[in-house]
Amino acid sequence: MNKEKNFEITSATLHIMAMAFMLCDHLWGTIIAGNDWLTCIGRISFPIFAFMIVEGYFHTSNLKKYVKRLLLFALISEIPFNLAMGSRFFYPIHQNVLWAFLIAIGFIHWNEKAKATGKLWKRIVTAFLSVFLAYIVGILTMVDFYNAGILTVLMFYFFRGRKWYNYLAQLIGMWYINMEMLGGYSYMVDILGKTYFVPRQGFALLALIPIWLYKGKQGYHSKKFQYFNYWFYPAHLLLLGLLKFIL
Repeated sequence: MNKEKNFEITSATLHIMAMAFMLCDHLWGTIIAGNDWLTCIGRISFPIFAFMIVEGYFHTSNLKKYVKRLLLFALISEIPFNLAMGSRFFYPIHQNVLWAFLIAIGFIHWNEKAKATGKLWKRIVTAFLSVFLAYIVGILTMVDFYNAGILTVLMFYFFRGRKWYNYLAQLIGMWYINMEMLGGYSYMVDILGKTYFVPRQGFALLALIPIWLYKGKQGYHSKKFQYFNYWFYPAHLLLLGLLKFIL
């Protein structure tokens, strides 16, 4: 008699979760405005995607093909993103999130090359320059989440691992990026006669739960599933963008 397998968080699970949460957020931002619970749980999606970009860098068998696929879908996603977020074909003041991931991968690769030299001073200088440049480039390129998006990927890269200090650094990094850098709208909550303000972006910290439960296993994988993950982003944006004009 076979024992039932316990549910575990795999790479496939994280991708599905991130896509579902992203869809909730984009529904709120396009055709179901006013349902704030959608965007609250939607905050969870980006950190998971950022974490998976780092995992993708280290687990891909061909980095050039991985980058080319991201670049291709960044180009494919641009008009659907413009329609969904800007209600127009040309929306130069905001770029889709795949561009942020491509920039982050560039910084990761730069750091890995510095690491390969075996020189500690070079690794330290490259790391500090990466953070500084990511802060500026994110603003200048106007990618989704701006510099906070690129820095989230780098945070998961610099503190990659399953030691307690990696978890602590990730928690602090997520807190600073989401509560200080992004901040934004807050909800007023009364608890036992005291009023507290809960930042909407703070819900992003909940992403650390599935991320920490992930043990590095790939889970279900196939070419169809792989390309479904890529196509989901532009496809759902295009659909939501068109629905904005119809509804």
